[in-house]
Amino acid sequence: MPKVAVSRPLPGTFDVPGAEVAFGPRRGFESLEDMYSFVRGSDAYVSWFTDPIDDAFLDAAGEQLRLVAQFAVGYDNIDIEACARRGVIVTNTPDAVTEGTADMAMCLMLGAARRLAHADSFARTGQWVQHGPLGPDEFIGKPLSGATLLIVGAGRIGYATAIRTLGWGMNIHYHARSPKHVFEGAPLNATYEPDLDTALPKADFVSIHTPLTEDTRHLIDARRLALMKPSAVLVNTSRGPVVDESALVEALRENRLFAAGLDVFEREPALAPGLAELDNVVLAPHIGSASEGSRFAMTALCQANVRAVLDGRDPVTPVTPPEERSPVGV
Repeated sequence: MPKVAVSRPLPGTFDVPGAEVAFGPRRGFESLEDMYSFVRGSDAYVSWFTDPIDDAFLDAAGEQLRLVAQFAVGYDNIDIEACARRGVIVTNTPDAVTEGTADMAMCLMLGAARRLAHADSFARTGQWVQHGPLGPDEFIGKPLSGATLLIVGAGRIGYATAIRTLGWGMNIHYHARSPKHVFEGAPLNATYEPDLDTALPKADFVSIHTPLTEDTRHLIDARRLALMKPSAVLVNTSRGPVVDESALVEALRENRLFAAGLDVFEREPALAPGLAELDNVVLAPHIGSASEGSRFAMTALCQANVRAVLDGRDPVTPVTPPEERSPVGV
C-alpha cells in the first residue's frame, strides 16, 4: 500500500483510496529530523510552503518518493532541480489560490488607504473616548477612485486583483517581462510598463504579485521605495523577501510612503524591527488564500495530483523544471 505523508492537517476532505495517509502536526514539525522521520518511506508528500524540500529531505524520504505536491502556488521552498534529478514530480496549486489572494490584496489596499489599522486601534483601545469626537480633518485616507494602480507580476493573481478594481475606476498599469494581451484588452485596458523604475513614480497604489526568485528578491528595495510617491500605498501578497522589509519600515516611519498592506514578511513569522509599532501599515499573518473556496480547492487539487501520480497518470498541475520554464510575471 503506497504511503502519502501530508505536512499538516488540510481543510476539507483529503482522501486517497488504496493508500495510507498520515498527517503531520498542525503547528509544524519541531525539527527537520522530525520531518525527515515523518516522510521516510513515503510515495508522495503534500508540502506546506515552509517545508524545505532539498537533497537532505529527498535522502530522508527515500528512492520510492514519486511526488511532492505543494499546498501553495509558490514553491521557492522546493529545490526543483534536485527533484528533477531524482525523477520526483513537483506540483502546486496555481488556480486554486487566485480568488482568495486577490480578495486579500484588495482588502489590504482598502485597509491601508483608509488607515484601517490605526482607526481600529483608535476605536478599540479607548483613545477615541479620551480624544472625543473626530474633527473633519482627522483620519483622512487616500481614494481608490480614479487612482493609478501598478500591478507588479502579471500572472493570474495580478489579473484577478486588477479586475476587482474596475468598480473604483482605477487606471491599471502593469509590469512584467513581456506584454500580456489579457491585461491590455477589455475590460482592463491596462498600460504595459517594461521598466519598473519609470513605472513606480506614476503609481498611487502598487500591488506585488511576483514569484520569489533570485531576480525578485528585494525587488522593492530602498532605492525603489524612494521612487514611489510619498502619497502612495504598497501592497504585498506574494512573498515577503520581494520587499526589503527594513527599508519599508524606514520609509513608512519617515512618511516617505503613505501606507502599506502586508500579508507576507521577509522572515516569517518574525516582523522587521519597528514594523508592528507603525500605525500606517495593515498586517495579516500570511492568510491570502485562507478562504473556504480557495483552501478547499487547494486540498482537492493536491488530492487530484496525488491520485494521478500514484495511478501512473500525468499530474494535473506540474511545476515545470527551470530549464523548460517560460518567463512569468516580472
